[in-house]
Amino acid sequence: MAAPQRAEKQTLSPLAAVKGMNDILPGQVPRREKLPDSALWQWFEATVRSVLARHGYQYILTPLVEPTALFVRGLGEVTDIVEKEMYSWRDAMNGDALTLRPEATAGIVRAMIEHNALYNGPLRLWTVGAMFRHERPQKGRYRQFHQLDVEALGFSGPDVDAEQILMVRRLWQELGLVEGRHVRLEINSLGQPAERAAHRAALVAYFEAQAGQLDEDARRRLRSNPLRILDSKNPAMQSLVEGAPTLLDFLGPDTLVHFDAVRAALDAAGLAYRVNPRLVRGLDYYNLTVYEWVTDHLGSQGTVCGGGRYDGLFEQLGGKPTPAIGFGLGIERLLLLVQELELPVPAAAPLAFAVLPDAAALPQALAVLEALRTAGVSIQMHAAGKDGLGSMKTQFKRADASGARFALVFGADELAQGMVAVKPLRDSGATQWLRPLAGAAAWAHELRTA
Repeated sequence: MAAPQRAEKQTLSPLAAVKGMNDILPGQVPRREKLPDSALWQWFEATVRSVLARHGYQYILTPLVEPTALFVRGLGEVTDIVEKEMYSWRDAMNGDALTLRPEATAGIVRAMIEHNALYNGPLRLWTVGAMFRHERPQKGRYRQFHQLDVEALGFSGPDVDAEQILMVRRLWQELGLVEGRHVRLEINSLGQPAERAAHRAALVAYFEAQAGQLDEDARRRLRSNPLRILDSKNPAMQSLVEGAPTLLDFLGPDTLVHFDAVRAALDAAGLAYRVNPRLVRGLDYYNLTVYEWVTDHLGSQGTVCGGGRYDGLFEQLGGKPTPAIGFGLGIERLLLLVQELELPVPAAAPLAFAVLPDAAALPQALAVLEALRTAGVSIQMHAAGKDGLGSMKTQFKRADASGARFALVFGADELAQGMVAVKPLRDSGATQWLRPLAGAAAWAHELRTA
């Protein structure tokens, strides 16, 4: 009988992420595409949390998957997002129509209605997370992208509109972006439904009279969503768009009072802006104030933050009429701007790096490191590999590469004295000093403030 043949070991091909859905990696990891690293990402999120907390905004989380009907009702069946960009499917278990969220506002409003969350009064909310749109990936536009979403719900006055715009300026300042040089503000008013209806009728009449100059996209939108024609990026359409009737000409006294109050608050705060009558939203529930922060440093992807009032969305999603205003900010695009401008970003480095010449020092060293960490000191410890701890030279090389300001050296001589050596790594002229192993928390403050 022939001996059984040994099965050859199968070589598996490595898998890659879905096109347009990217890994956010530590800065030390090489990557093919210029994407923000995780340290830059964490710095941004920490800055956002600080700014929003100072303005009284609370954090909210909503599901990544929502009923498809939420976006069809909220965004409209004739929008590009619903028509071409959503990741939607039928749940094999129960046949439900589901969609990966393409934006965050509809889900937040759904949550407020479902849980009667505004029963006790207005809320200021924010969230950050992944959104999904099936479109051709390009620089600054991805199929999975991440967005900061900020909403003020239940507030009807122009004061909150202005406060939110100024809050974005505060965020720019703390990120190192300079208004007027790196980003600039454009604002407009969309008025109220009756005013928009009159403007819409005038738009349709104007574009119908110029039907021969409309491109295919404009002809498709003429009846369904004529405001979106004003957003056309087709150079051949620009002169036609410039000559179109502007909504500002159709605004009534109450709308103008609201808009003037927003402008007066921005003027008083010294914030420069441009009134852009072509700044529109293609969805019916938007009204009154709209705004965008734009940049000239990212090519065609110029909008880094867009917001506006949407007093009609709650009712459109089955809730009671509720005033609301909010904005969305694409994180990848904003961090790309930070990288393009080479703005200074705090390094994500531990304060100290623990060097262990001998593995026998590990029990004592760990006790000290835990005491220091409890006292708020960030420490990275050199860990043994298959060849042991490695030489002192290797460990100091890694300590330097970590970006730490100090090395904590647990050498045999120091341990015999009940001490650890503290060696400055960023000042070549500084000398090291000794500190006691016992009561490490007592000198933790010294490390943090040295």
